[in-house]
Amino acid sequence: MKGKFVTIEGPDGAGKTTQVKKISDYLKSRGFKVLVTREPGGTPLGEKLREVLLTSEGESPVPEAEALIYAASRAQLVKKVIEPALDKGFTILCDRFVDSSLAYQGWARGLGIEELARINRWFLQDIWPDLTIVLDIDPAQSLNRLSGKKDRLESETLDFHRKVREGFLKLKDLYPQRIKIVDAAQNPDAIFKTILLELEKSGIINS
Repeated sequence: MKGKFVTIEGPDGAGKTTQVKKISDYLKSRGFKVLVTREPGGTPLGEKLREVLLTSEGESPVPEAEALIYAASRAQLVKKVIEPALDKGFTILCDRFVDSSLAYQGWARGLGIEELARINRWFLQDIWPDLTIVLDIDPAQSLNRLSGKKDRLESETLDFHRKVREGFLKLKDLYPQRIKIVDAAQNPDAIFKTILLELEKSGIINS
């Protein structure tokens, strides 16, 4: 039995990690086999690439290199973790996936959404999310929530993060059946209730 693949997207500080845990706990309480992973990362190689991508020290990759490093991490995650788990009937929850590349590098960096989608289709093939939840929030508000030392992307300008938000909203227009927008300015419990409704509508869970 093939499992289901759910991705949680949105800007830094939107509350993705909190919601992934809430969804995971809920699904496990309902008897689902759940696998939680993240992007970039999720494999030993992917975690090393994550360090390269997010470190604020040393040389920063040019946009094209940045996009390809994300794609390399994603390819490793799909082949080593996601595809085998789906074949075993797991419900997979991934904190970021391909839509982050389309929004950050495709739209905000100006490389082109379709160009990056084409690169990713090469190795994703039919391993695309069944449902993508985008936690939408004003970047000025979400960035305010961040504490501690910021990584390289978190340290980008407010204008860049506004373009990322535009990118996610553009993706909703391009993939309306798969991508659902949830207001992340609400409290975490209200956000979670909205996500549960989307999981029901998509057939991931029964009401």
